[in-house]
Amino acid sequence: MTTNTLVAKIWSFCDTLRDDGLGYGDYLEQLTYLLFLKMADENPNDYNLPKGCNWQVLLRLEKGDLISQYETILKSLAKSGGMLTKIFVGAQNKIHDSSKLKKLIKLIDEENWTLKDTDIKGDIYESLLQKNAENSGAGQYFTPRSVITAIVNCIQPKPEEIISDPSCGTGGFFLGALEYLLKKRLNPKQKRLLKFDTFHGWEIESSTARLCLMNLFLHGIGDLKDTPDIEVTDSLKIQPKMGVDIVLANPPFGKSSSDIPTIDEKQAKKDGYFLRKDFWVTTSNKQLAFLQHIVSMLKENGRAAVVLPDNVLFEGGAGETIRKKLLEEINLHTILRLPTGIFYAQGVKANVLFFKKKKKVSKPATKEIWYYDYRTNVNHTPKKKPLRFENLHEFCKCYLSRKREERKEKWSKKNPEGRWRKYSYKDIIARDKINLDITWLKDSNLIDLDNLPDSNVLLDNIIENVESSLASFKVIKETIDSE
Repeated sequence: MTTNTLVAKIWSFCDTLRDDGLGYGDYLEQLTYLLFLKMADENPNDYNLPKGCNWQVLLRLEKGDLISQYETILKSLAKSGGMLTKIFVGAQNKIHDSSKLKKLIKLIDEENWTLKDTDIKGDIYESLLQKNAENSGAGQYFTPRSVITAIVNCIQPKPEEIISDPSCGTGGFFLGALEYLLKKRLNPKQKRLLKFDTFHGWEIESSTARLCLMNLFLHGIGDLKDTPDIEVTDSLKIQPKMGVDIVLANPPFGKSSSDIPTIDEKQAKKDGYFLRKDFWVTTSNKQLAFLQHIVSMLKENGRAAVVLPDNVLFEGGAGETIRKKLLEEINLHTILRLPTGIFYAQGVKANVLFFKKKKKVSKPATKEIWYYDYRTNVNHTPKKKPLRFENLHEFCKCYLSRKREERKEKWSKKNPEGRWRKYSYKDIIARDKINLDITWLKDSNLIDLDNLPDSNVLLDNIIENVESSLASFKVIKETIDSE
């Protein structure tokens, strides 16, 4: 059975459980628990589970006994330490119809999961995560795998480098980096570091962190005793003690958490604030706070690629201060303008900022910014026309073609449709509010009365622009309310 067929088979049962009020995220959690128990049953030498916490027990039980025993197993596993505790802590049974729970158990039991290699198991689980992202509001900003692959190919992580994500979600960036590193010839020391010490993440939602740990585990990261360093907390409240080599992240869009990071010691003593002396400015805008946090995470010559919404590029006040400091102290060398229609929320306009932390120097660290505009006149949708890695191949080629100081523009007066163009520090700093939201391509969707686009295309563009504007207004209002 192919991965897609197996995923469709298992996921289809979710519709049955939705009649009982079980959401997509809840279903994915229950799958996580049951898949783990099934794989432990298939390979007991690798999974030392507590007595009575096994798959065969669940297979034998019926009706009420099944529900009570399943709940007992979850509680017992949560107290077992190591990876078991991290995956099962706080775990609850949410399938209260014993016949439906039994049917799901039998559905999972039809496949032998550990006969499949690590990549196949991981691919299946990642596909289930993708299904959850497609169908639930919680996955509206789920980073497309194609974007992750392009980012990782440009960042080019090296063996033994420490890779962090302060908002790691289900671990997509970690898996992209893992896939890249596994293509290299690694010595035993490098393999061990990759398995146990390479990835460090923070996730504020415990249920999402659980999915991340399971995802990494199925891809060969960590074992039952030594778990990947995934901490369940608001990472903005954790001031870095040591720098990391690489940060890959897509920080959550929208309103800041209830507490606001501040650089003012007096303000930090008030309710609703916490001190971050390593920040440039106080802000309630979550993306601007994360951008400062990511800069503080990097060691000297550390590099980052961060997905951020358009408002980070042009918002005034704290935004202008942060952009000024970013250009002065950090080498912000590349910006990829992502197309709309690639996230599960409509109208999201985002970019990838690539930068490198430099030594403090008297001159600005950023000499020029290279832009690749893969938004203007580009249309994608998550389901019907998803963004694929091939679509970003030209960007990767431009990014990697030569040393940054030797790059050549695709844009010119003779080729005004070129998507690869640079702007100097002087060009940028002279712009109102140091606005980094730059485009030069002619938008073919602008209304030409002599050549109107198809009505469906026109309506899609109107809807997209309205929803994007509403999202921007919400961010502005939330920021004003917070301040």
